[in-house]
Amino acid sequence: MTIRPGIRYADLSPREIREMARRGELGYRDTAGMAAGYVQTSFICLPEKYAFDFMLFCHRNPAPQPLIEVLEPGETEPKSSAPGADIRTDAPGYRVWRHGKVDEIVPDLKGHWRGDLVTFLSGGSFSFDPELVKSGIRLRHVEENEQIGSYVSNIPCRPAGVFGGPMVVSMRPIPERDVDAVVSITTGRPEGHGAPVWAGDPEAIGIDLAKPFAGKGMSVREGEVPVFWACGDTALVTTIRAGVDFMLSYVDAGVLVTDVPVGQVDALYRPGSSETGLGRTSR
Repeated sequence: MTIRPGIRYADLSPREIREMARRGELGYRDTAGMAAGYVQTSFICLPEKYAFDFMLFCHRNPAPQPLIEVLEPGETEPKSSAPGADIRTDAPGYRVWRHGKVDEIVPDLKGHWRGDLVTFLSGGSFSFDPELVKSGIRLRHVEENEQIGSYVSNIPCRPAGVFGGPMVVSMRPIPERDVDAVVSITTGRPEGHGAPVWAGDPEAIGIDLAKPFAGKGMSVREGEVPVFWACGDTALVTTIRAGVDFMLSYVDAGVLVTDVPVGQVDALYRPGSSETGLGRTSR
């Protein structure tokens, strides 16, 4: 199903975006520019036997995997970051992985859910896009509805148990005059992968822009610089390399929009914080 024209998705609340996804109104569209001011999270759902190793991998590699929440085995509601949400239905689409390959792409996970699955939600770079736009920085993937690509770099991650391998990065073409401002703004957003890991010649980090790991990727025009951020797709590459036999994940850049305001992730972990303390989704 195609999305409805004329909707200002940036002005909708996270809950409204999730409800649209649950009703199938977003199709497999990415969530860039939606629910401005709130953290968006990539996610994977792994069998419990892999959970400790992957938790350790995230702890050792916070740039590509900035954990926002980890659910108990079989749990489907992100009670801290998105109360009332259902990880099985509230993203635009899902991949079902078996033995390192995508077996199906489905609109929801109800027919594939298992009681031993542990869900990891990691903050994504779409979280800071609205802040960049508000600062006057032009982002073509937002303005022109283009799809950014992710790429397997030659930057190594720190291994943990069965998980390891190279970091995956996303690329945004940024006007050269704005690169310093982009670095300054995103450095303060670790929940969105933080500062770029590289800016400039893609070959220096082992990347051919014509060969994305996921997404279509974007061209770099005259006056622009390719800027690369650590990416949650690192989780997909490392689980493929680890030989994980079963996994569920998001599709491309269509992720879960949480109720956590950008810049307030630490509130999730303050003693005495409640599930509803971050649920300010009515506008």
